[in-house]
Amino acid sequence: MRKTKVAVLLLLGGVVAVAGFAGHGTPTLAAKEKTAAQSIPAPDPQMIRAHVKFLASDLLEGRGTGQRGGDLAAEYIGAQFESYGLKPAGDDGTFFQNVPMVTMKTLPGTQFSLEPKSGAGAAVSLKLLDDFTVNNETQTEVADVDAPIVFVGFGIKAPEYNWDDYKGVDMHGKVALLFVNEPTSDDPKFFKGKALTYYGRWIYKFEETARQGAIATLIIHRTDLASYGWQVIHNSLGTEKSFLKLDGHTPKLKAASWIQLDVAKKIASMSGMDIDKMYAQANSRDFKPVELPVSLKAHVVSEIHPFMGKNVVAKLPGGDTKRSDEAVIYTAHYDHLGIHPDAPGDNIYNGAVDNATGCGILLELARVWSMAKPAPARSILFAAVTGEEQGLLGSEYLGKHPPVPASKITLDLNYDALPPIGDPEDVEVSGAERTTFYPDVENIAKSMGLAIRPDAHPEAGHYYRSDHFSLARVGVPSFSISEGLKYKGHDDAWGEAQSKDYVDHHYHQPSDEYRADWDFTGLAKMTQFGVLLGQRAASAPALQGWQPGDEFEAARKKSAAAAIIGPNLFSTVPDLQVTYFEPANYPRVLSNARVSGDVTLHVSVNGSGSVVSAAEVPNESPGTSSESRRLFVTEAVENITKWKFEPSGHVIEFDIHYEFVLGTELNPETRMECLQPLHIRIVSPLGRLQV
Repeated sequence: MRKTKVAVLLLLGGVVAVAGFAGHGTPTLAAKEKTAAQSIPAPDPQMIRAHVKFLASDLLEGRGTGQRGGDLAAEYIGAQFESYGLKPAGDDGTFFQNVPMVTMKTLPGTQFSLEPKSGAGAAVSLKLLDDFTVNNETQTEVADVDAPIVFVGFGIKAPEYNWDDYKGVDMHGKVALLFVNEPTSDDPKFFKGKALTYYGRWIYKFEETARQGAIATLIIHRTDLASYGWQVIHNSLGTEKSFLKLDGHTPKLKAASWIQLDVAKKIASMSGMDIDKMYAQANSRDFKPVELPVSLKAHVVSEIHPFMGKNVVAKLPGGDTKRSDEAVIYTAHYDHLGIHPDAPGDNIYNGAVDNATGCGILLELARVWSMAKPAPARSILFAAVTGEEQGLLGSEYLGKHPPVPASKITLDLNYDALPPIGDPEDVEVSGAERTTFYPDVENIAKSMGLAIRPDAHPEAGHYYRSDHFSLARVGVPSFSISEGLKYKGHDDAWGEAQSKDYVDHHYHQPSDEYRADWDFTGLAKMTQFGVLLGQRAASAPALQGWQPGDEFEAARKKSAAAAIIGPNLFSTVPDLQVTYFEPANYPRVLSNARVSGDVTLHVSVNGSGSVVSAAEVPNESPGTSSESRRLFVTEAVENITKWKFEPSGHVIEFDIHYEFVLGTELNPETRMECLQPLHIRIVSPLGRLQV
């Protein structure tokens, strides 16, 4: 590796100077790499080691969600944040954000059987854990299912790819049978080619089938399609699963289930079909759902344990009064699989790599940032989240209840499962290329002598499997940081072999334990990389965004709409949910002439959420000329017709009032305020009232 000043000084305990280290008389990087005169102590690999060793110890019993060890981990992280002098950013002035959750433990009395149509053969009983896993998402003690099975291919509805596996078939009261993953493709414009999209993830499968009305879902497991073996399903989702407490309006499944491939073959055989041919058919856009001559008869018995999970959230306030309400956020999940008291032998799932390492980095980030001089322009948030192993639950809650509005979070940098096995020469930042921040990522990686390695296994869909995804879903530009495969003194093949060994023998298994011979140099380097990225994002002139056309661009715009529009604008029209808006402009000629006025429009929105008409409601403003009024009306009509709303299935009509007023001070941007229902105030960026 070409030794850069950054790489060398990482080991010297120097001080970060934006894009390099300063200290011990060693010059920093070239001036063109600097963006501010800010010093931050260099990350200490031994500090990270200490955190990982403690968090992965048997004392914390695998940090299970809702278990004693998980609560101990949260308390430890909160205490560390407090010791660094950070401000609490949780509930009620604490470091803890309460996450209402429920653990559902599937009990041995649970039964599954495949029932052929009468006279077509004998029923086939299935064995819990060996043949299937199941969780009752409806959060009741008992759920019974006796319904026909409908094969729905991959169970995907993706309008942007002209793909619909349901084709209008009514799934209400039925059982969906589907493959994990998504249609095979080498075309990057079709389900992103070989890269797995969210449509291929099991979480999406359960969400979409429930939206379609299904009461149960059977996901067919294939190791090649899932990118992990049945043992991972067994250990992660086998008998106990946590959920966010029901919100009352999101549809849920009575039986969210995985089945072994051999079970799927039995269903196919009972239906006179071949499972391989079914898979081939599922890969066709012309595929149509098939109701099989087989029903699922299920009796799901669960033990319910409501509890309050905890995200641990801290804040370093920004020093720029105009930008301190905006933030960069660092995330890592602290939970793992806990202790399985009934399992023989070693029954503690310590989760050393997954994800004591990410937490160790998060805590070291918090420590060095707490000593930053001067304070960053934007605030810095640190969030250790719970429930990742249960389906990104803690980060989902954080995304829906962020410490600052999602529209004001410029970037999320996430750390998850970084092996401490050496000094990396490349870095993976999968998903960063989807953001406007990517040029900065490239420049900073280059300054550290790190090559950016494309996702080594895009087919595994890692982007959708960690907590940054929850922030992306609410619009925040987000990605994870991890080492690549090339380590100093080794070739790529060595790194690939280490990765494979971890997945095959340690991932989600009790053997994921702390080792004294681990080398934390690389984790300190990844921490340093995160510091530099955070500095750049915290000081950048504008907030970061998504590349045009990205799947999360609409969510970013929606969060911006929520921030500006607020909860009041359409509070009297509850069926209206804004998905896209653009701020209105004050006509420049009228602003320069210091002319104000107001306009009322009658607006009609069709069932798909598009504005189909907007016309002025006569309401003459005294003192406003007809020409001025025409300009105000034109701006208001052009503005509202660009807005988009959630589909409602019916026409919605309403009157909305636009008020154009002159500002009391100069402002470089048009200001738009929504202070009461159906009333928008646009403040001139140029006008100044004479006093």
